[in-house]
Amino acid sequence: MPHNGGRVLAAPRRPSRTGEGWTIDGSDTVTLWRPTGQAELDLVAASGWRAWPPRLPDQPIFYPVLNRWYATKIAREWNVPAEGVGYVTRFDVQRSYLERHEVRQAGGRDVLEYWIPAEELADFNAHIVGAIVEEADYRGAVDDQEFSEAEEALGRPLPDEWRRYLQGESWFRRGWMATGTYVWLNSPSEMVEVHDAWDDATDAHPGIAVIGDNGSREQFVLDLRGDPAPVLLVDLSSDGWDGAIRQADTVGEFIDRVEAGTFAIDFGEAVPDEWGRPMRVDRATPRM
Repeated sequence: MPHNGGRVLAAPRRPSRTGEGWTIDGSDTVTLWRPTGQAELDLVAASGWRAWPPRLPDQPIFYPVLNRWYATKIAREWNVPAEGVGYVTRFDVQRSYLERHEVRQAGGRDVLEYWIPAEELADFNAHIVGAIVEEADYRGAVDDQEFSEAEEALGRPLPDEWRRYLQGESWFRRGWMATGTYVWLNSPSEMVEVHDAWDDATDAHPGIAVIGDNGSREQFVLDLRGDPAPVLLVDLSSDGWDGAIRQADTVGEFIDRVEAGTFAIDFGEAVPDEWGRPMRVDRATPRM
């Protein structure tokens, strides 16, 4: 049976909320967002995902923002160029506490944030409700050598659209779609590691390129025998192409939906097991 190496076979659970706006229950809490670098995220994780770390001497203000769009823009345009990685985080704060602070408009109509003085951050943390959640992880450009080594291992070129995406200024590595679907994309080197872990099952899928998964059993793959190569869904235990389900006609279409947050897995005519997972799917012949 194939496996996916060291990756944990469970997408992180996402606390429920409504939309990307300010509230999750209409009265008691406000949903805030923050673009986050690696060092800060590591400290948040060390707190059990419950608190933001103290500010450094040159950081007199803590800036949470009021929508995902603004947090994503900063993570992709500032954190990724500076560090090679940028995260978008989400957390809920008691509304009664935030009413003490003014919402600041730092630019356009949607560029909204709170300015929390560094000396008040411990009190701010005490009013966070639930866990701080990593909503998205963005990465910097993949170099030509990594692509070349992956294509040599595959014995086939990867689609130009995939190369352009992963070699752009930033690309979506993992996180939550607006649809509630979790998506985790592989770099070329990670893809090769997954293929090695699949061992004989890779040979049972000629032309396969595993470009990602949903943090669990479902793998997003390209069938490189097709031109253009479609994006298909195969289960971790798949032993051939017969059960593959088409997700997008091209990797460009798949990328567009991931970037828009509109991608949702199509399980086809699935019969769910007792946990709601598909046990049997309709057969979709990959494009040749």
